[in-house]
Amino acid sequence: MKIERGFAVWSGVLLSSLLVVSNYIVAQGRQRGIQSYACPRPQGMCTAANMCGSTSSPCRIDIKRRGSNWASATPNIPGAKANAIFCVKLGTTITWESSSKNTGFVIDFGPSSPFDTAGAIMGGADRPISVIAKRPGCFKYSAGACTSGTIYGMCGSADAEVVISDGSN
Repeated sequence: MKIERGFAVWSGVLLSSLLVVSNYIVAQGRQRGIQSYACPRPQGMCTAANMCGSTSSPCRIDIKRRGSNWASATPNIPGAKANAIFCVKLGTTITWESSSKNTGFVIDFGPSSPFDTAGAIMGGADRPISVIAKRPGCFKYSAGACTSGTIYGMCGSADAEVVISDGSN
């Protein structure tokens, strides 16, 4: 019985933290406008070194809370750096996940998303979210990560970019 109550409390805290971060990220996105979510000239930004996944193999992005007030989004590319720009081909499945225990995340592409999903992408360590890249271009996004059980600096955020390549960029 104590375990069930503890889980219920933990789930409630994590959910409320995610809602707060989600509302903050969405509000910031509305303030910045659509232009701040578009990258200038994506041509030439994609190389073999920053290409993630393929149309037959998913691209996995690990979202983590780092330090006291920032988050990281790292693709499963050998040698990839956190929050660095990465590329996927049109039609590739991108799985947003967290390898950190008790961590929830919010990914927000603002008013223009390369996926068919409406609104922010919300998931967690026990709930990876997969989407398919549907629109080519360069897109900026905000990543927020919250860890339950911490007192100060419970959530962190970061901005990053992804290029959806149609073969011409």
